Amino acid sequence: MQAVLSADTIDDALRSARALLQDARLTDAVAACEDILRIAPDHAEALYTLAVAQRFGGEHIDALATLARLMAADASYGRAWQERGHCLRELGRSDDALAAYQAAVTHNGALAASWQRLAELHTAAGHTDAARLAETQFSYLADLPPELLSVASFVREGRLLKAERLCRAYLQNNGHHVEGMRLLAEIGIKFNAFDEAEFLLESCKVLAPDNVNARFDYVEVLRKRQKFEKALAEAADLRDAEPGNPEFEMLYANANLAVANFDEAMQVYEALLDALPANPGINLTYGHALKTVGRQDEAIAAYRNAYAAKPDYGDAFWSLANLKTYRFPDSEIAQMREREAAHTTALEDRYHLCFALGKALEDRGNYADAFAYYDRGNRLKREELKVDPERLSIEMRLQRELVTPDVLARFAGAGCTAPDPIFIVGLPRAGSTLLEQILASHSQVEGTMELPNILALAHKLERRRVLGEEPEYPGNLHELSRDDVARFGEDYIRDTRVYRKQGTPFFIDKMPNNFRHIGLISMILPNAKIIDARRHAMGCCFSGFKQLFAEGQEFTYGLEVVGRYYRDYVSLMDHWDTVLPGKVLRVQYEDVVADLETQVRRLLDFCGLPFEQACLDFHQTGRAVRTASSEQVRQPIFTSGLDQWENFSPWLDPLRAALGPELAS
Repeated sequence: MQAVLSADTIDDALRSARALLQDARLTDAVAACEDILRIAPDHAEALYTLAVAQRFGGEHIDALATLARLMAADASYGRAWQERGHCLRELGRSDDALAAYQAAVTHNGALAASWQRLAELHTAAGHTDAARLAETQFSYLADLPPELLSVASFVREGRLLKAERLCRAYLQNNGHHVEGMRLLAEIGIKFNAFDEAEFLLESCKVLAPDNVNARFDYVEVLRKRQKFEKALAEAADLRDAEPGNPEFEMLYANANLAVANFDEAMQVYEALLDALPANPGINLTYGHALKTVGRQDEAIAAYRNAYAAKPDYGDAFWSLANLKTYRFPDSEIAQMREREAAHTTALEDRYHLCFALGKALEDRGNYADAFAYYDRGNRLKREELKVDPERLSIEMRLQRELVTPDVLARFAGAGCTAPDPIFIVGLPRAGSTLLEQILASHSQVEGTMELPNILALAHKLERRRVLGEEPEYPGNLHELSRDDVARFGEDYIRDTRVYRKQGTPFFIDKMPNNFRHIGLISMILPNAKIIDARRHAMGCCFSGFKQLFAEGQEFTYGLEVVGRYYRDYVSLMDHWDTVLPGKVLRVQYEDVVADLETQVRRLLDFCGLPFEQACLDFHQTGRAVRTASSEQVRQPIFTSGLDQWENFSPWLDPLRAALGPELAS
């Protein structure tokens, strides 16, 4: 091998190094990897191969040092954690090995060797339930054909194109393999190809009606496609097929919650807790349901029961913090600090604990430590999600460049004329839940939830494409017919009826990310009202930075990332004001706090609604609220949160730089 490699030959050199490793030529394999690393010091696969060669050669300490380099560059590299587990196990450090294997399967649940070792180590430690879970996972993976095991691993590592190609090739050669179809459906969901995923899983149900895993996945994809009534029916069938199965009971309860059948959902959760009172997951989900319907004291008790059953259960602590009005006692803060620092704590629990500690310490005025935990939690979450801020910037740039007055004029008057929807858009933590609560307090308006229908339509128009390829949407809007536009609007009205329980003339769709698709909304629903919930840049961005979202909103996990996103948002909203003058009402959060009545009357006038006192007394309105502000909007208006970001001002220069002086001022 050459002493120095060019960048163009690194892939060939890596294949050569792997071949040397397979032939047990360990010294040569080490040398080959080191040659690669001289050209590319952070090359993940070269570092991983070097560590394996070092371990095989008995150089465990060197291997651990190599893995530390790898994980410093990519902490979510599951196979690196698995290799660390192998090293530690061979050194006799069983507890540390267990923690490494647990981290490995957290990052990549398809690592069969890690599950096998976890089963052994948990058994040796007397952890019966954990050992049983690990053995079940190992048995499932061990039964997969090698090609599909590779597919599953690629999916967990985010290598979706490679996973898709391998999975399709396997299915072409092996016919209707149910596990292969399940994996292809999972890949499709990650590509937002929900139609294909639903078709695949519906086919699995026909081919293997007794495969409960496929039927479980089918319910989940139906929920993602907003087919909540059908999801509920399928969940009920699964429940009837295996009465008493806790997973199916939970699935059924969650499906009821999705269609606002709160009483039925609560009965199922409570029956589950009677049977399994120490189950952390059931207690957590029950707490979420209680929070949604405004039973805060009971929600707190449920969250505490969840972490009592699992002391490092980060999500339980974060759920308490996410009530916004909860204050942690010393004992809980001490427990969170201890568990966050423990090497056995899984990644997901760790970043939940970081966000919860940030909130707890902020409430006590310890801003330096609070920021350190917020920053650490954001970094861990950002590494897990592999955030690509450039992709979102490109999407918004295409909206500005391609949704022109000519395109919009072509479809003037073509959409569904229903006036029912009121869209509240903007960035999360900008006051949208407050505006929703105000409007939903009106007798003619129903608040629903953050509806995914517009985003799903945008994904459908975008069409399936390979990563890195220019998206077809919104450039393909001009290809639509006027009939298409009318049908999309009618589909939206029809598909959202499942959320409407009160029979009011108007309803609210509070999906904040719909601001990216205001052009599309105006085409398919020309009579819909659109309200932009705006908040001062520093306050809005830092509030998003502090928030750990259940899903989505990946742009909030970093000061530079969220600042760039806010700047793009403002540019896009300026574009909509230009091409759709008067279509959007901007409501500034700070103005609502300063003069509630004026802004309430302004909102109602824009929506064509008569004034009602209940809108001023919004905090007295009893309704389910699912977002992070659920407890705040059940209180009168307050000003204490407006300038909280200023307490963290010494650490926010990266945010100011990303926003630019005009927005940051």
